[in-house]
Amino acid sequence: MSTDDDRIGYLSGDEGAEPIDDADRADLDETRALLADPAVWADPPPELEDAVVAAIATEAAFRPVEPRHAPARARRARFLRSAALVAAAAAALVVAVVVVAGSGEDSNQLAASLDATELVPSATGRATFEQTDSGWRIELNGTGLPRLDDGRFYQAWLRNDTGVLVAIGTFNDPDDVVLWAGVSPREFSTMTVTQEVADGDPSSSGERVLVGSITER
Repeated sequence: MSTDDDRIGYLSGDEGAEPIDDADRADLDETRALLADPAVWADPPPELEDAVVAAIATEAAFRPVEPRHAPARARRARFLRSAALVAAAAAALVVAVVVVAGSGEDSNQLAASLDATELVPSATGRATFEQTDSGWRIELNGTGLPRLDDGRFYQAWLRNDTGVLVAIGTFNDPDDVVLWAGVSPREFSTMTVTQEVADGDPSSSGERVLVGSITER
């Protein structure tokens, strides 16, 4: 008959431990495989520790008091319940680690490589998008575009699949430009830059100098 010490030794991989009963082996093999997963031991979120402690406390509060010389079957059931609790806690750790790993900041960051048109063939640009509470903050850096002044300027736009344009800012020189968008670049996934003149017409001139698609960063 396997004892608790035998089962603990089997779980820990102690080569000197006594053999365990076949009845225990299947349950313990599943628990040991879970505990052997490296992901189980990755650093979890700090709040997970409190949740696991609370679960153990709740389980202990409802555990019946057993006689000192309880039958072997009762001791085995108690051990397996404890092992199941450990397995549940380990599974919670795995889920927490996966959630943390999958919720990195990159999920709110996008980018666009902007290519030249025939108007300024030597131009190129790069834009990065970061979601904030105020909207999408866009940093644009371009090369090969001449500075525009005296009522002439560049205007940046986002466009969706149906051709709707949303203006996201104007500038004179394409170096270290900061723009803002109140629409999602995932839906308005094309970025363009046009040459404009302050003529009282807020619509696009259609004179595009840079264009590119927005993708995950």
